[in-house]
Amino acid sequence: MTNHVVLYEPLMPANTGNIARTCAGTNTVLDLIEPLGFQIDNKKMKRAGLDYWDKVDVRLHDDLNAFLASLGPNDEMYLISKFSAKNYAEVDYTDSNKDYYFVFGKETTGLPETFMREYYDRNLRIPMSDNIRCYNLANSVAIVLLEALRQQGFPQLETSHHYENDKLKDNYNRPERYERNLKGE
Repeated sequence: MTNHVVLYEPLMPANTGNIARTCAGTNTVLDLIEPLGFQIDNKKMKRAGLDYWDKVDVRLHDDLNAFLASLGPNDEMYLISKFSAKNYAEVDYTDSNKDYYFVFGKETTGLPETFMREYYDRNLRIPMSDNIRCYNLANSVAIVLLEALRQQGFPQLETSHHYENDKLKDNYNRPERYERNLKGE
């Protein structure tokens, strides 16, 4: 099972850089559908991804058709859109025989309407109020991807780590006022 974040014609290098960093931290493949609104070596994009670019499996696709042709018969593709009625958290992402592809649209116009209509049953929504048009692309990727990873048991990810001066471990000197019962008992 492999997770993929797919960006359709991304325009903003900072968003793509932040998403690449999330992909590096979660062992997620980053699929980029061209044309891109920037050069891959753009300084802003590299700055947003910091020094993680060598840790990201980036796959470029010439266009949407080339991306679709790359999908295998067991792959599950989901289109993330504010126009969908189905909640992203209502889907089961745990079949270990499948790769999961989460497709996100261009920052300005989203995904093509014809594509969304063709894959109508594959459209998912992140709940939000009517106070905004949409969430930031990098935030949307993190929201959906972390739900899939949570359901999958965070495969090959550290859920705990020991640091020499770990602020939360027992051997770290904490003030007494931080010792309390968080369950409210």
